[in-house]
Amino acid sequence: MKDMEVNTQLNKMADKETKIECNDFACPIHGNISLRGRSFKGTVIKKFPKRVVIEFERTIYIKKYERYSKRKTKLHARLPECMNKDIEIGDYIEIMECRPISKIVHFVVIDKVRKDKSGGDK
Repeated sequence: MKDMEVNTQLNKMADKETKIECNDFACPIHGNISLRGRSFKGTVIKKFPKRVVIEFERTIYIKKYERYSKRKTKLHARLPECMNKDIEIGDYIEIMECRPISKIVHFVVIDKVRKDKSGGDK
């Protein structure tokens, strides 16, 4: 069911971006990479030519103290050529798992949720 939602979302994005073509094999819209597994939303903290680093907070329950603690997670994701100009540092984006592209990259950017976490683009 989740795969169907992702496919419909990617089809909508493809309709919007028909005028922009990219030759990136790891583009979920124009390429032929398959998406599966987990998806995350987070803030872009670093941007490189073909990848981004996102960071998000999660809460962990500590049984001994009966309290919750916050922890941050950083993930590297492939940035397709067609989304390179749209995504900047501070944007809130969505990534999804794919096959390993390199040693540290196992995710690909699928959508920009909003401009930054505090304000709203969409």
